[in-house]
Amino acid sequence: MTMDLTETIPLLSGSLLGPLALFALVSSITPGPNNIMLASSGLNFGFRRSMPHMLGVNLGFTLMILLVGAGLGAVFHSMPLLYTLLKYAGAAYLLYLAWKIATAGQIEEGARGARPITFMQAAAFQWVNPKAWVMVVGLAATYIPESGFFLNLIVAALVCAVVNLPSIGVWVTFGTALRRVLRQPAAVRAFNVGMAALLVISLYPIALELAAHFAPR
Repeated sequence: MTMDLTETIPLLSGSLLGPLALFALVSSITPGPNNIMLASSGLNFGFRRSMPHMLGVNLGFTLMILLVGAGLGAVFHSMPLLYTLLKYAGAAYLLYLAWKIATAGQIEEGARGARPITFMQAAAFQWVNPKAWVMVVGLAATYIPESGFFLNLIVAALVCAVVNLPSIGVWVTFGTALRRVLRQPAAVRAFNVGMAALLVISLYPIALELAAHFAPR
């Protein structure tokens, strides 16, 4: 007699799959550090050379969902200092990336000399990306039922992977399309500076946290 797995481990129901996919779409396609850098990469390097960056974001984020959901979050809960160090190291790295984007050369120069972010760099970046942490924690806490948690975690990660890839691809396409418009070096520099400024602004929650910590009591 065969056993129906869905009878012993309840899978995500349709009432949760729909909202989960919508959450993945909204959180993936809205501006954030990944999308800002992908748009800049599309402008400076084109779609094809930005594909490893895009795939690194997608697969790195999917792996992050699985590992955090499987218990890495408990490690950070028991060792809050480790999480704090990771968070501020991520903020410092984002500032470095903002500087790199702001000082990027014009399109022709970037195509010859500079290199886009690699697959491994993009995947590793998810662990210091504040928005990725918010997405993962919100997903695990809100959309994955406790019953059959680990199987549902895998299903949720797959749903997010499928939705995330075309969503972030929109930003690479947007940046690539601008290559036809922004031909003057000054226009390219203005775009890169604007993207760098948005990247810095995305760190405002950490800045507010620091201000509250050092404020006189």
